[in-house]
Amino acid sequence: MPKALVRLDDVSLGYDARAVLQHLGLTVEEGEFLALLGPNGAGKTTLLRGLLGLLPVLGGHIEYCFDRAASPPGYVPQRETLDPIFPLSAFEVVLMGTYARLPPLRPVGRRERALAAECLSQVGLAAVAAEPFWALSGGQKQRVLIARALASEPRLLLLDEPTAGVDPGAAAAIMDVLSRLNREEGLTIVLVTHQLRLVRPVVGAVIWVDGGTAIKGPTATMLAPERILDVFGALATG
Repeated sequence: MPKALVRLDDVSLGYDARAVLQHLGLTVEEGEFLALLGPNGAGKTTLLRGLLGLLPVLGGHIEYCFDRAASPPGYVPQRETLDPIFPLSAFEVVLMGTYARLPPLRPVGRRERALAAECLSQVGLAAVAAEPFWALSGGQKQRVLIARALASEPRLLLLDEPTAGVDPGAAAAIMDVLSRLNREEGLTIVLVTHQLRLVRPVVGAVIWVDGGTAIKGPTATMLAPERILDVFGALATG
């Protein structure tokens, strides 16, 4: 039987006490690969931030079926940039991801460095470890940020538009990395995207966000051609 990792029970989420999403009843199951889809402004990022615990719950209850202190969720925000004049290497950016699990005042040690190197290898970028982050391509930067999220050793990885602004080849490489992490490592992944063609072959379920609520269903049902034409409209070409 599938095991719940996160449960939302009649949850409302929003900003400044104004609900953007209401009465959500959803479960993220362990080992799932989920896509959050919907029109611009529908609340996809709001739901993602709610799953992360970054937003106060305005109503209902979110239950986390794992210890978030021991295994904090990994997070890749939308279009994150690091100051190009700050000379961090790709390895140093990934090493930052280990800080979440370090006890106060404990310096980074051999284990953390080995973990950062392994995470870079997992996303196929071991060869660029010493390269300045600012000098990498857009797709490489995104994979480094995924590696940084992996360095916190999460059970749940959440990504906001990880393929936005990169070329088709880089986007495919990012999705290949995520698919392999889910398939081989059993990592639970939730990502926001508009690119249906990229996620259709790899995600097991879809959460469609629109009209102030969200509906979850199997990929084959939620992205059936007739449903895309009737419900998703122009997003079908994304």
